Amino acid sequence: MSEGKPVGIVLVSHSAEVASSVAELAKGLAGGAEAVPVATAGGTEAGVLGTSAELISAAAAAVDRGAGVAVLTDLGSAVLTVKALIAEGDELPGGTRLVDAPFVEGAVAAVVTAAAGGDLNAVEAAATEAYMYRKV
Repeated sequence: MSEGKPVGIVLVSHSAEVASSVAELAKGLAGGAEAVPVATAGGTEAGVLGTSAELISAAAAAVDRGAGVAVLTDLGSAVLTVKALIAEGDELPGGTRLVDAPFVEGAVAAVVTAAAGGDLNAVEAAATEAYMYRKV
C-alpha cells in the first residue's frame, strides 16, 4: 500500500451480475480483503447489458484512496469506454490505469496483491501475469 493507502480496483463488465460475482470471488479468495476498495461498473444505468462511462467514473471515484486505481474490463466496448475516459483526462481520478489482464484471474490477482500492500505497479503486474496461468 502506498503510504498505507490501498490501490483501488474497478471491475467493468457488460453485466452487473458478472461484475458483482467476480468482485465477490476476488475478495473472497483474498481472505475478504476488507482493506481493498473494490467497485463494479456493470451494465448500464437502465440495468441492461452494456457499458456506462458514468458508472465507470463513479466506481473509480468511489475506490480512489490516493494510491491509484486499477481498472479491469471484460470485453471490447468496456475497454474502449475506459480508454476514452482516460484520454479525456478529467473523468477519472489521477493514477487510474487500464490493466490488460484476463477478467476473472486478473481480478483475483489484483485484489490479492492490493490486499498484501502492493502498489499500483505491483497490482498491474500481478493481474497481467494472470495471462500465464495454465489450466493444463
